[in-house]
Amino acid sequence: MIKKISDKDIRDWENFLKDKKKISNKNFVKDQAKQEEENTKSLNKNKQDWENFIKNKEKVPNKDSINTGNNRNTRNEKMKKIDLHGYTIEEANKVVEQFIQKCFDQNISKIIVITGKGLRSKNIQNPYFSKDLSLLKYSVPEFIENNKELTKIIIEIKDARIEDGGSGAFYIYLKKKYVKK
Repeated sequence: MIKKISDKDIRDWENFLKDKKKISNKNFVKDQAKQEEENTKSLNKNKQDWENFIKNKEKVPNKDSINTGNNRNTRNEKMKKIDLHGYTIEEANKVVEQFIQKCFDQNISKIIVITGKGLRSKNIQNPYFSKDLSLLKYSVPEFIENNKELTKIIIEIKDARIEDGGSGAFYIYLKKKYVKK
């Protein structure tokens, strides 16, 4: 047996829904106002922090040369970067060799070598070149590892982190040059 809904029941239900929407809208407006107030406070704090930073005359320390002193093996890390985009293999090998030697002489401890990923290399189209070996990202590390003079001053060669170039770059860690006193 199906019971018919009366007109009064329908009006009561519609009134209930209207009241519920009014209540939820009031809460939404309150929440939104509260959120805007918090955002304004946060912006004012950030602005004040920035103004304090600008007024401060102290120099910001170089994070690459800070020695924490916690570990005796920790050394002040001096870093340089070289970008080989646009070089031929021969030019890149020559420039890298000179750059590594110069960094060693300057007691630089870490070098970032940016080779690129080889995505725009024109050597890929040439059937007489190896698709992989003709790219700087493969040939430069191989050149370094086969160069006896360079291997004497290098501690390690590692792939770069994403923020430093990812698969289009690598790190070279150099030994410390001992200076006679």
